[in-house]
Amino acid sequence: MTTVVKVAAVQFEHRADDKQYNLERVAHFASEAAAAGARLVVCPEMCLVGYWHLRRHRPEALHALAEPVDGPSVSAVRSLATRLGIGVGAGFLESDGGRLFNSYAVCLPDGTVHVHRKLHAFEHEAISSGDRFTVFDTPWGVRIAILICWDNNLVENVRACALDGATVLIAPHQTGGTASRSPHGMRPIPLTRWENRHTDPAAVEREFRGPNGREWLMRWLPARAHDNGLFLVFSNGVGRDDDEVRTGNAMVLDPYGRILAETWAAGDRLVLADLDLGLVPLSTGRRWLAGRRPELYGSLTRHRGDERDPRTARFATEPVDI
Repeated sequence: MTTVVKVAAVQFEHRADDKQYNLERVAHFASEAAAAGARLVVCPEMCLVGYWHLRRHRPEALHALAEPVDGPSVSAVRSLATRLGIGVGAGFLESDGGRLFNSYAVCLPDGTVHVHRKLHAFEHEAISSGDRFTVFDTPWGVRIAILICWDNNLVENVRACALDGATVLIAPHQTGGTASRSPHGMRPIPLTRWENRHTDPAAVEREFRGPNGREWLMRWLPARAHDNGLFLVFSNGVGRDDDEVRTGNAMVLDPYGRILAETWAAGDRLVLADLDLGLVPLSTGRRWLAGRRPELYGSLTRHRGDERDPRTARFATEPVDI
């Protein structure tokens, strides 16, 4: 078993509906990661087609953009992974039997493809939510899980992946600078901050590192890694995403919630980190997992009767009673 695995987390600004351009960016960063010795490169959620603009598309337009797992986009990523000899992860809009999913494919160098469907999809009423966790073994002796964006906000999802043996969590996002309904949540970033990034770099850096970007991530990303004793590879969009600004902050965290590598650059970037797998067995989170008392946790799976679909929950404006 490999004891140290180098990985890369990517942030890049996609072009809406421009699969060719977006695939070229994935190929660029995959080549950069391979040249640096990485075994795995993680690109953002839905990065092959774009993200926030999809909510404005009619369903027929989404179906025209979507592809099956064996379609040209994922096939291109698969070929890239086998040619470079590394794992490559990228988000896409999946079609399957007339249904649409916000999906993420991790293509391994042996040609294997693992696909996760976002469990809490809210982007468009025509996009369905997935119904299962995605945890798998790799050629490097690492067991990996994938959770897309909002999937990571629900603590049960990360814990379930850890209990299934995951030691690395791939967490592709399109976040930061979005309108939160919480009085202390994120707020939109003025588009002028991004448009003026070359003439006023300090202003956009303040946004990316502030409460609408990195500070928000620091409220929960380290907790997901620490409490479950796993490495977390966070990839994100950056720059303009329809009428919002994504804040990048690509980073890799260790099983103690410590940041191994990060960037707050206002542009396309890749960060690299070595995952020392020897940190996992004695990490705080793994010891906590060993001390669980499952007989006490029935309330975690009991229906309260007021559960909402992801779109209703995501865009709710009224308080949620407990």
